[in-house]
Amino acid sequence: MDLFKILLLVFFVNISFCFAADPYSFYNFEVSYITASPLGVPQQVIAINGKFPGPTINVTTNENLVVNVRNKLDEGLLLHWNGIQQRRVSWQDGVLGTNCPIPPKWNWTYEFQVKDQIGSFFYFPSLHFQRASGGFGSFVVNPRAIIPVPFSTPDGDITVTIGDWYIRNHTALRKALDDGKDLGMPDGVLINGKGPYRYNDTLVADGIDFETITVHPGKTYRLRVSNVGISTSLNFRIQGHNLVLAESEGSYTVQQNYTSLDIHVGQSYSFLVTMDQNASSDYYIVASARVVNETIWRRVTGVGILKYTNSKGKAKGQLPPGPQDEFDKTFSMNQARSIRWNVSASGARPNPQGSFKYGSINVTDVYVLRNMPPVTISGKRRTTLNGISFKNPSTPIRLADKLKVKDVYKLDFPKRPLTGPAKVATSIINGTYRGFMEVVLQNNDTKMQSYHMSGYAFFVVGMDYGEWTENSRGTYNKWDGIARSTIQVYPGAWSAILISLDNPGAWNLRTENLDSWYLGQETYVRVVNPDENNKTEFGHPDNVLYCGALSKLQKPQKVSSSASKSIGFTSLSMVVMALVMMMMLQH
Repeated sequence: MDLFKILLLVFFVNISFCFAADPYSFYNFEVSYITASPLGVPQQVIAINGKFPGPTINVTTNENLVVNVRNKLDEGLLLHWNGIQQRRVSWQDGVLGTNCPIPPKWNWTYEFQVKDQIGSFFYFPSLHFQRASGGFGSFVVNPRAIIPVPFSTPDGDITVTIGDWYIRNHTALRKALDDGKDLGMPDGVLINGKGPYRYNDTLVADGIDFETITVHPGKTYRLRVSNVGISTSLNFRIQGHNLVLAESEGSYTVQQNYTSLDIHVGQSYSFLVTMDQNASSDYYIVASARVVNETIWRRVTGVGILKYTNSKGKAKGQLPPGPQDEFDKTFSMNQARSIRWNVSASGARPNPQGSFKYGSINVTDVYVLRNMPPVTISGKRRTTLNGISFKNPSTPIRLADKLKVKDVYKLDFPKRPLTGPAKVATSIINGTYRGFMEVVLQNNDTKMQSYHMSGYAFFVVGMDYGEWTENSRGTYNKWDGIARSTIQVYPGAWSAILISLDNPGAWNLRTENLDSWYLGQETYVRVVNPDENNKTEFGHPDNVLYCGALSKLQKPQKVSSSASKSIGFTSLSMVVMALVMMMMLQH
C-alpha cells in the first residue's frame, strides 16, 4: 500500500471521529493593556486582541470550545464564562476557587463543551477587580438547526454590553477598597465600551466616541444585552421602540412587550426589536442608573444611537424617560416578577421541558443567606454572607480533593445567619449530589445586589420586601418561574431560588456586585457524586495549573508568540486532511 493510500485510510478514520463527535470552535485571546478614552479621558483599559470590549464568542449548542489565552497583563488572570454551566468540568469555570491564576506572560487553554445550553451570556476577567478595566465580551450560544425556536428568525443579531464605568483603573479602585473606602459614584455608563452621545451639552463633554447601531427599516433584530458593570443596576430602553423580551440567560421567556427593562449587574436578556418607526431622525438608546437618587445620578447615563439606513437627521431633544417610580418600591420588583419561563418552548437544557416540574420536587436542603452592610474584621473592611467573609483558598477546591490536600477549606457554611461577630473563613456549602436545594437570598443592605451561581440555571420562585419567613413559601411561583443564573435582590428584600444539584464540581455562589464580591461576599457549593466509579465528573485537565500547596508540581512554561494547543483527533484530522488534499492535487 503506497503512502497516498495510507494517508487516505487515516483520513477517513479520523474524519469519522470528527463527524461522530460534536464540532470544535477555536479562539485565540491575547489579553493586554491598551490606552483608550471611553469617557473622553485617556486611561488604561484591558483589551482582548487589541479590542475593547473583547470579541464576541459565537458557538452552537454542544460545540466544544477551545479558547487559548495569553496573559500579557502584569498580574495573574482568569477568564470566567458567566452563565456557561461547565457540565462536569468545574475545572474550566475560571474563578479562584476552581482555577489557579494564569501567571503574567503565560499561556493557558480553556477547553469545554457548551452542553445543553442556548442563549445570551458574557465573559470577563474574575481576579483583582480587573473587570472594572474591561476584558469582557459577549458570549452567544445558538440552538442547533433541528431545535425549533419560539419566534421567527430575526433579520440580524446584535450584542450589546452596558455597564457603569470609572475613569480610575482597576488597580486604583482596588486600592480604595483595600483602604476601607467606598468607590463613590461612577463617572459614567458605557454602551459597547463607548461613552454617551452628546444629548446634553452640560452633562456630556464634547468629542466622546459613542455607539451607533445601524438597522434597516421594517426589519426585526435580536438584541442581546448584558450588564457587565461594577455595581449599578441599569434601565435599558430605545426611544420609540418596543422591547419584546424573548430570552434570559439561556431560557426562553413568555414574550411580553416592555418600553424599558431593568437589567441588574451580571444579567443578560434578549429582546426582539422591530424597526417600525419613521426615519425622520435617529433614536436614542439609553442605559440609566436605577435604585439610586436619579437627580444626582443624571450624568451616570449611557446613550447610544439607533440609526435607520434611511435616517434623515440626528437624534435631538430629551432622552426618553425611564420608570417614574421614585416613591414606588414595588414597580421594579413587579416588573421582575412578570418575567416568566416559556414552558411550551423547545430548547437545549439539561432537563428537557415538560420533564422537570420543579414545583413538585421535594427540597433536600435550605440555606438562608443574608448579606449586611460592610463590617470591620481585624481592622479591615469586609463584606459577608451569614456572618462569614470568604477567604479564597490558595489551592483550588476540587484539585485539593483529587490530590488529597488537607485543610484547604471547611464544609461548615451555616444554613442560617450566624450570631455574634463576623469572621473570615474558607467555609463552603456541602451540596448533596442530586439534591434539590432552596436558597433564600436576604439583602439587609441599603444597596441593590445581584447573585450568581456557577454551574447551574436555578429557578427563580419568589421575591418580596421584608424578612423571609417559612410562610413566604406560600407566595412562590411553582410553575413557570424563569430559569437563569443571576438574580437581583432588592434592598431590604429577599429572593428565593431552587437548584437541582446534578452537576458535580465546586461552584461559586457570589454577589455579582464587584466591590462586594472583592471584599468577601461569596462562597462555594461543593457537589460530589459519592460513587467514585461513576463518570459524572471529568478529571482535571492535562494542562491544569498548580498553586498553593501544589505549587511544586508546576513546571515552567515557555510561550511562543503564537502559542497553540493540540487537541487530539480534531487537530490530527486537520493535519491529515491537509496532507490528503496535497496528495490528491499531485495525483
